[in-house]
Amino acid sequence: MRTALVSALGAMLLLSACAKPPTQQRNACAIFEQRDGLLNNWRREAIKAEREYGIPVPILMATIYTESNFRHNARPPREKIFGFIPGKRQSTAYGYSQALDGTWERYQRETGRWSARRTDFGDAVRFIGWYHRQSADKTGISLSDPYNLYLAYHSGHAGFLRGAYKSRPEALRGAKRFTDITYTYAKQLQQCPN
Repeated sequence: MRTALVSALGAMLLLSACAKPPTQQRNACAIFEQRDGLLNNWRREAIKAEREYGIPVPILMATIYTESNFRHNARPPREKIFGFIPGKRQSTAYGYSQALDGTWERYQRETGRWSARRTDFGDAVRFIGWYHRQSADKTGISLSDPYNLYLAYHSGHAGFLRGAYKSRPEALRGAKRFTDITYTYAKQLQQCPN
């Protein structure tokens, strides 16, 4: 009985530690160091997604950094009614990838990953790889072009092709931030141990 209680408490502590975002989010080596354990290995999951979809690990990680700051349960803020009553959320974006409900369901349907969850890092990083690959295939964006991959992620494929991002300063700022962190991560990952 006591062993089961200690095991359950240990599991809860482990899970709660995994739920917190990494502390050094602008350092790819530190992120992987904090999240590469026996049960949860972010580096391995990111490399698997890179191999499957051809999207470089720095772009995958920069997407999560830009979209959710590595928070597994990130959501857009709620609109305020009368300035203080919480209303509807601005969108259905959720999890590490901030994937919308409909896009996530399409991913599950097209890949057969019915049990994939937006709050699971491995599932989210694969989704991001899949989506960026779709962007490249549908719009002609290079797999190594972080600026335009982000704009397609932010605006959707049809929105990107229409140039919808051109009238959205937040999208252009996000693409610049995304590109900067991608190159920072790429440089860091070349020097990481392992």
